[in-house]
Amino acid sequence: MILHLHAKPNARKNQLLPGPDGRWTVRLAAPPQDGKANTVLLAFLAEVFGVAKSSVQLLSGHTAPFKKIEISGLNEEAGASILAHYRA
Repeated sequence: MILHLHAKPNARKNQLLPGPDGRWTVRLAAPPQDGKANTVLLAFLAEVFGVAKSSVQLLSGHTAPFKKIEISGLNEEAGASILAHYRA
């Protein structure tokens, strides 16, 4: 499964939020320095989708707010079901 996200570091807590345009925003409780926010992002998404941390990989956007994430071992239906929970 591939996700396109907008990451916002320095939040009070980690949150996955749907945007009005259909894009997903992830607020991260980590600073954007030295890859800390990316590390927290990958761990948070592993927790949200119930997969191992090693199954979540940052494909692009290492230093940009827009990220492309691959989640291995998760089919599109299961991923959509989990995301639907966050839309409600």
